[in-house]
Amino acid sequence: MTRKLGSGKLVIATHNAGKLKEIGALLEPYGLDCISAGALGLPEPAETGTNFVENALIKARAAAEASGLPALADDSGLSVAALDGRPGVYTADWAERQWFEGEPGRDWFMAMGKVEGMLQAKGAECPRDAWFSCVLAIAWPDGEYAVYEGRVDGSITWPPRGEKGFGYDPIFVANGDELTFAEIEPAEKHAKSHRANAFSKLVKVQFGTS
Repeated sequence: MTRKLGSGKLVIATHNAGKLKEIGALLEPYGLDCISAGALGLPEPAETGTNFVENALIKARAAAEASGLPALADDSGLSVAALDGRPGVYTADWAERQWFEGEPGRDWFMAMGKVEGMLQAKGAECPRDAWFSCVLAIAWPDGEYAVYEGRVDGSITWPPRGEKGFGYDPIFVANGDELTFAEIEPAEKHAKSHRANAFSKLVKVQFGTS
């Protein structure tokens, strides 16, 4: 039997304001008092996993152990079929400026440009199929955990469009849509995103709803 989250505080194991906002909005109906790892001053653990599940568990377990509270971690990313699934677990790393400019911080336009440049290098006929993956991991201080996975398929577009999303949202168009994830309203994205897909599985188990 899967352990259930009770009411009270839940640490969201992230220092990313955009991700915290999305997760907080999805959890709001369930009465949880969410606080970020960043707000608690918790360090970011090294994400040494080779897939999204491993990295999500690393972050959730670190936050739960450090805070003494149940913690929820999200590990998500963009995979592009023609790039052999890259950037994948290195989705955020591709935006790290120190890799290219010797400065800290993330430059998402640079990361999007890297994806586009690699696709263009493969020629005009290169397929642009891509997908966003999300793994949600809940960890309790005693070591128990649960994992939920979600995915949304789509394609890469260029140039970037929209200012409502974050990360690679401006170049991702979900199948059946014409607008990028950064052009649609947050509520619409929450209803169809990879994160929403994973959350629908989480709330069905954790809160007995769909």
